[in-house]
Amino acid sequence: MLRSTLHHVNVTFAVVEELSDKRLLVVTGKGGVGKSTLAAALALQSAREGLRTLVCEVNAKERISLLLGRPEVGPEVTAIDENLWAVNVRPQEAMREYALMMLKFESIYSAVFENRVVRYFLRFIPSLQELVLLGKILFHLKEKRPDGRWRFDRIIIDAPATGHAITFFSVPQVIVDTVPPGAMATDATWMRDLLIDPKTTAVVLVSLPEELPVNETIELHAALLSKVKMQSSLVVLNGFIPLRFDASDAPESEGLKEIARHHTARANLSVASLERLKTLGLRVVTVPRLFVPEFSRQAVEQVAAYFGGKK
Repeated sequence: MLRSTLHHVNVTFAVVEELSDKRLLVVTGKGGVGKSTLAAALALQSAREGLRTLVCEVNAKERISLLLGRPEVGPEVTAIDENLWAVNVRPQEAMREYALMMLKFESIYSAVFENRVVRYFLRFIPSLQELVLLGKILFHLKEKRPDGRWRFDRIIIDAPATGHAITFFSVPQVIVDTVPPGAMATDATWMRDLLIDPKTTAVVLVSLPEELPVNETIELHAALLSKVKMQSSLVVLNGFIPLRFDASDAPESEGLKEIARHHTARANLSVASLERLKTLGLRVVTVPRLFVPEFSRQAVEQVAAYFGGKK
């Protein structure tokens, strides 16, 4: 029998205070690290805490509603669980909503934005598509119900991966710097101010216990701060493998020894990745690797438990 060693790293099951009072959570990281799963888990846990929560995907192949066992929702805000709504924000529909917010009347929108010549010149406005996508999301953050309460207590963005994320969240400042004063520059200003406000917004960086994802997470943290002025609040090390035994303790069976060696190597890499990410000065929450045949709602609920203080 393989015996445990003293090198086991305890997995975190604590309430994540860094996110508890934030209305906007931005989940990002290198592609393939599980950020959509983490966004779904955070949304599920947020809704279970009684917060009216909207989770947004950004012009991407829809995953979150499917992970939660629901049909695709598309560009319309759709209820998918108690206290939980989802939307996949897409450029064409976001452009229409953004224009109607500015112009107020659909007849004016049709006359202006559906004019072939106008649409041609809109192509030359820098980063307009990204601006309307972001504007659609952040507009929901400002929406209120008839009784004056927020329509959504919290919005979670399943943000684009690393490089695209930097470009996406830089857009409001780009618009402020390049577009003359007017409605668009005004909107870009309040969007930028919301994104960089640490009382409102928290950035959750997602990584894996591998060299390239860890390197990219460290670079993303620095780039968000220097280029966008967005402060990361938390790192999630996904797929963490704690060291439970030493390969030297394995029985004489060569097959078991090989399994033990592989486990030890992966566990050591997990611990090393954890130590490197801690150098960012942020709290690092470890979520263990789940050995499941498919990543379904049940698996997402297991991940959500790591952000709710219970197993």
